[in-house]
Amino acid sequence: MPSLKEIKNRIASVNSTRKITSAMKMVASSKLHHAQVQIERMLPYESMLEHILKTFLASDADAHSIFERQREVHRVALLVFASNSSLCGGFNSNIIKLMQQAVESYEHLGRDNIIIYPIGRKVAEKVAKLGYQSAGDFTALADKPNSVDCINIATELGKMFQEGEIDKVELIYHHFKSAGSQVLTRKTLLPIDLESELEADHERDLSSHIITKKAQDYLKKRKKKHEDGESEDAKPLNDNFIVEPDMDTVLGVLIPKYAHLMVYTALLDSNASEHAARMVAMQTATDNADELLRELNLQYNKSRQQAITNELLDIVGGSVNN
Repeated sequence: MPSLKEIKNRIASVNSTRKITSAMKMVASSKLHHAQVQIERMLPYESMLEHILKTFLASDADAHSIFERQREVHRVALLVFASNSSLCGGFNSNIIKLMQQAVESYEHLGRDNIIIYPIGRKVAEKVAKLGYQSAGDFTALADKPNSVDCINIATELGKMFQEGEIDKVELIYHHFKSAGSQVLTRKTLLPIDLESELEADHERDLSSHIITKKAQDYLKKRKKKHEDGESEDAKPLNDNFIVEPDMDTVLGVLIPKYAHLMVYTALLDSNASEHAARMVAMQTATDNADELLRELNLQYNKSRQQAITNELLDIVGGSVNN
């Protein structure tokens, strides 16, 4: 059995670690709130533009664009979104695993025909280690998301796709649903996938930092009851489009804007998911530290009581002998 001094030192060590994990959890919570605000401001515009463009292309038989046509894939580009730092649970390892699965699915094209845009230091290191072809250094973008760099990436990919240098572009990232739920997503950016609009999951919770499933289910039920009391019939979007001045001009503006917003939204999604994953990981570490401290304090008290009992027995035994 360890001595009282050893147990006391371990309690101090666990206490120190607990302070760090608790502080990191609060920092991640603050950053998550900022990321949620960014998505909340961005999401309505991006979702409606994506819906309008895809509905427009699907409803109009004459609205053919080079960005919509499916063609045989000879060269592919993957945009992979991860983080620059660790201590966020399985966030980075899950992204890297999905990236490797995507690369394996295109293995028949040859490694020279697979270009990876690694956004985040963790995925960039893995790409370099595995010997995949990297399109550049985008580590700064993972910490400080900005639309300008996303526009540059989307413009470069759109130009390469238009000129036939690549035949398909995919996004690999975490889709942020709530503080306690982030979904691994592999999405086709180019050519435009019209079927994904019907299968898209637009349900998000951008108002809560609660990470336990039980609490989230309770809030969802409460919100649903409130909405049912004052619900109105949703009005469908008018799909009878009138194109002015002409089809090519409208698509020439909408499609680049769609690509820019898709890349930027995926980046914001990944950024919010990273902070949420780190908050969950640090909360779990703090809870584990609390449990360990409880067990160590119990062990310390038992050892202390046993030491006192032994001393009393020595005193009593000495007095009896005398």
